[in-house]
Amino acid sequence: MEAQQPAAESARRWWLAALLVAAMILAYAQRGAISVAAPFLMKDTGLTPAGMGLLLSAFFWAYSFLQVPAGWLVDRLGVRRAYAAGFAFWSLASAATAYATNLLSLIVVRVMLGVGQAVAFPASARAVANWFQPRERGSVTAAYLTGVRLGQALVSAVGGLFLASRGWKAFFLWTGLLPMIWLLPWWRLLGRVESRAAGEPTGPPAPRLSLVRSIGLLRQRTVLGIFLGFFAYDYVWFLFVTWLPGYLVVERGFGPKEMGFYSSVPYLGMSVVIVLAGLAGDWLIRRGLPETAVRKTFIVAGLGIACLVAPAGLVEDKMLAVWLLTLSICALGLASPNTWTLTQAMCERSIVGTVSGIQNFGGNVGGILAPAVTGYIAQATGSFALALGLAALISLLGIAAYLGLISRRVEAVRAAPAIRRPAAR
Repeated sequence: MEAQQPAAESARRWWLAALLVAAMILAYAQRGAISVAAPFLMKDTGLTPAGMGLLLSAFFWAYSFLQVPAGWLVDRLGVRRAYAAGFAFWSLASAATAYATNLLSLIVVRVMLGVGQAVAFPASARAVANWFQPRERGSVTAAYLTGVRLGQALVSAVGGLFLASRGWKAFFLWTGLLPMIWLLPWWRLLGRVESRAAGEPTGPPAPRLSLVRSIGLLRQRTVLGIFLGFFAYDYVWFLFVTWLPGYLVVERGFGPKEMGFYSSVPYLGMSVVIVLAGLAGDWLIRRGLPETAVRKTFIVAGLGIACLVAPAGLVEDKMLAVWLLTLSICALGLASPNTWTLTQAMCERSIVGTVSGIQNFGGNVGGILAPAVTGYIAQATGSFALALGLAALISLLGIAAYLGLISRRVEAVRAAPAIRRPAAR
């Protein structure tokens, strides 16, 4: 019986990892649906490229600024309840897109989708910190991050065919409601995992930060570096997520089927790179190399190679441009799992959700800017070349942030003891 208990606990943890992967696949399929449907929406509603850029950025308005509160709630309420509530809310918002009739209503449902999905990354990071060992962090984080790319690839590949035959309204209904099946195994499994953890012996209780003190963590040099570095990473990433299908159609002249193929294959390649980067990082750490140095090396290499996005916008041959864009996207896979595991390694467990929220806040400020800035530049110049060159410059600035600012471990800010003044005589 004693031998069976560790085996059962291990099985539950790896089922948890599978659910984290599934949640990211579904979340990013729902999030990316608007990008795949963009050409059809623009045709039906008369949206201009600038208007579509505004719509694509609307998701990030609430999503970005709710990252820190969402991470704080995960640390306070627990992974199970916070993730389930957010998942249900964002799925309903995604389905409601089918009933939007103009730019304003489309913006409203996109903002609501962002409200729900704000919890996803802080909850995933806290789950990994809670129930997996440091030597497993890279592999588990890489696994659920492949879900991000697989979700984007899935909605790009299926969306082109579905949209052509059924239309964008049915597309949003199906992608919004069907994923809610995920809630059933999540609620059941996490009930067991959290009740098991509650019965284990623990040390002194960690300090519980107020929301204001949690935001104050940004004053620490390492947290600022995490914020700025992930801003750079996500600026490049969300440029691809929001504009790659439109870029291939508008600038490179691909048809709907070609667009679906060439905008999905790079994410499959990136998913492979993410898994290999996570496994390789864990392997190097098990061999005794410092975790911080390993994670930073992968991040710097990924952001450096991602600068190939700049020449992709300049070459004449459209297939060479596709190859350069594919290499740039795949290179982000080197950095992807290591950005999150670096945060877990540099933070006390009790604030992993909060600092992960700060990290994703920084990244999604890039998410707000990338689609809107890219759409504006494309409309003003008649080309995406300048926008792609700007993304490469921001990637270099991200390298500087990771190397120059992240050095000290981040701990929960404890309240200073009150200073007792001597009584007046």
